[in-house]
Amino acid sequence: MRALLCKQYGLPDTLVVEEVPDPVPGAGEIVVDMKAAGVNFPDVLIIQNKYQFKAELPFSPGAEFAGIVSAVGAGVTHLKVGDHIIGSTTYGAFCEKVKMSAARAIPIPRTLPFDTAAAFILTYGTSYHALKDRGELKPGETLLVLGAAGGVGLAAVEIGKAFGAKVIAAASTEEKLAVCREHGADMTINYETEDLRERLKELTDGKGPDVIYDPVGGKFAEPAFRSIGWRGRFLVVGFANGEIPRLPLNLMLLKGASVVGVFWGQFCSKEPQAYRQDVQEMFELVQQGKLRPHISARYPLAQGAQAINDMMNRKVMGKVIITP
Repeated sequence: MRALLCKQYGLPDTLVVEEVPDPVPGAGEIVVDMKAAGVNFPDVLIIQNKYQFKAELPFSPGAEFAGIVSAVGAGVTHLKVGDHIIGSTTYGAFCEKVKMSAARAIPIPRTLPFDTAAAFILTYGTSYHALKDRGELKPGETLLVLGAAGGVGLAAVEIGKAFGAKVIAAASTEEKLAVCREHGADMTINYETEDLRERLKELTDGKGPDVIYDPVGGKFAEPAFRSIGWRGRFLVVGFANGEIPRLPLNLMLLKGASVVGVFWGQFCSKEPQAYRQDVQEMFELVQQGKLRPHISARYPLAQGAQAINDMMNRKVMGKVIITP
């Protein structure tokens, strides 16, 4: 099979596509013919050895995919050859055949397109866990989404609307904000041309947002937190900006507010029943038309490095997909 390989840590242009042996499932494992794989910001980090988990060289990046089960290992009873599934892995999805733990595969309806499914599990899973479990977002509350046109950001916009919240989307260009409005944002802020705090004061009548969803980090985290409402929840999702902000602890005290970490990967591992419940709830929202993954580009496996490069340079709106 062909695989996009990281053979030395570095930028996307160091990745290569090579033939490697087909994988064989061990006990409790399956092999899946990959039909579509989603590109996410952790893929940018892991190839540079900057991610929380270290991958042993050589390896294929890629953390989410959809495909058809082609082989089943000993002890696997809930899946069979021919099943359509979505899967999440720490790495290893950007190849024609993916070996993975059967416990991390979830069957999907045959009516669900593979590219939609592959754009779904990590971004929507992260945002659903963040807003439902960690942020406890309630109907009528106000949600601010930073980096709202990115994969997890756009998912958060849609999920916030599905939960009955008022959603303020913040992004860096008018083109990105237009996509946010198409996906349900009630109000928008261009934080490159507008003062974030002043605009938030205007849009919330001085009350501030109840929940802030931040996958970006960097210079906008502190002004956003200074604008948060009483008993607000600031969700730390990631640091796409590359800079980990330092928030003064007195701000939490003055606002009666919480800073809450969101680590979806660990949630899936430590609370598998809750994870599967979330996925079923999200499927229902997809069927109701309330969640609509936005796929802005598709790349063949041979151009997978370019897909990761676009993610690194923040050129992606919604999701980009790699296909075999």
